[in-house]
Amino acid sequence: MTQASTVTGSARIAEENRKSIARRNLRTGLLFTAPALIVLAVFVFYPAIETFIVSLTNNRINRAGKFIGFENYVKLFHSADFWTDVRNTLFYAVLYAPLVVIVALAFALLLNRKDLKFVGFFRTCMFLPFVISLTVAAIAWNFILSPSLGLVPYWASQLFGIEHLNLLGTRSTAMATIVFITVWKNFGYFMVIFLAGLQGISAELYEAASLDGANSWQKFWHITIPALRPTFNYIVIFGLIGAFQVFDQVFILTSGGPDRATETIVYRIYTEAFGNGKLGYASALSYVLLIMTLIVGLIQLYTNAKHEKEELACPPQPSSRTAHPKNTTRTSACAAGRQPVAVGDLASVTWP
Repeated sequence: MTQASTVTGSARIAEENRKSIARRNLRTGLLFTAPALIVLAVFVFYPAIETFIVSLTNNRINRAGKFIGFENYVKLFHSADFWTDVRNTLFYAVLYAPLVVIVALAFALLLNRKDLKFVGFFRTCMFLPFVISLTVAAIAWNFILSPSLGLVPYWASQLFGIEHLNLLGTRSTAMATIVFITVWKNFGYFMVIFLAGLQGISAELYEAASLDGANSWQKFWHITIPALRPTFNYIVIFGLIGAFQVFDQVFILTSGGPDRATETIVYRIYTEAFGNGKLGYASALSYVLLIMTLIVGLIQLYTNAKHEKEELACPPQPSSRTAHPKNTTRTSACAAGRQPVAVGDLASVTWP
């Protein structure tokens, strides 16, 4: 009886010790995370909640309004100008995101070559536009493209006979010109990220592929692209989010013109809030933009999770040169997912 009581007492003491340690760890964790939580609460959660509350009112910049429910949202979705802004924003995003990825990857592949001289100098030059303030860059491009004083219209006139070229003042070219300027400004940042991903790919993969007779395009398509998938995911999601938030270059270069051809959602938020003084309506626009951005983020998270499951379900299988052709083709279910190939598997790849 005494022995049983001793065992029970020891178990109780051990349980109390575990609970005490768990409480201490919880207090320590809260102590370390408290500053970050306070910053998030003050600068993220509170403004988000307050903005949503304001979107349900007809507040103006110079006076408080009254609660009107979802009237701002109803008015928003029935506005032709709103759908013009959405169309312009989506057009900008669809044009900008793939273009900046292609340009950044192309320069990353070029500057990742071992036989290229002055690589550090060229990498610095490519990254330099990203360091420049977007406002300063936009002002400089506005001068360069000026129909009366700009270098581009001058040389277009001298070389091609195109008089009074006005890329920013023409409806058909204004948005494409803004996209070009933004790609020039940002591609250096994404290039550096691609360079980090490229340098993380084992050189043994390329050497083994060369021994198997693969050319440069085949190595790029079957090794580089699958290995850079996480990098692609990061760059695409940040490129799209940045595209949805485009404002500075539109404000400086075109002010939404000509004829609202470059007016985006963020620019409309600015004009409604500080031009027309409609804080409630501008807040509703902000929440619509937030939902659009969240949708893009959720799609990207779903895609990443799906790819991770595919990688776990289809690990590289050991193979040999004598394996059966049905097991060595790239048309299998796992190969269709474009998984990176292990060194031992390169011999089994059927290079097209």
